[in-house]
Amino acid sequence: MRLKTIEKLCCPFDKADLQLTVITTDDTGEKVIEGFLICNECQRLYPIMKGIPIMNPDEFREFDLERPVLERWQRYLDGKTIDDTFRVVEISDIPSKTQLNVLPDASPAVKPQK
Repeated sequence: MRLKTIEKLCCPFDKADLQLTVITTDDTGEKVIEGFLICNECQRLYPIMKGIPIMNPDEFREFDLERPVLERWQRYLDGKTIDDTFRVVEISDIPSKTQLNVLPDASPAVKPQK
């Protein structure tokens, strides 16, 4: 997806601006191949995979299907995690929900649901 196109996107839920984190680009650096968008208001995370932003409503997303990708991106979240409602939160804010976590060696793991 082209950077110019991404700048025009907004959160489909609250129409707020989105913050882009680029993980990989094409050779020219003009197209995002892999990355994610985070809503500045509701903190929902929308993945960009193979250049396509996935901005489906929550009821059409499955956390377990997205978990492997989200775990791989954990290091880009600055000490935060993604809960099972696709929102970026502080790790300490959701101790009883399913969440992603990072082990001390920075390899991703899944924290079991309590």
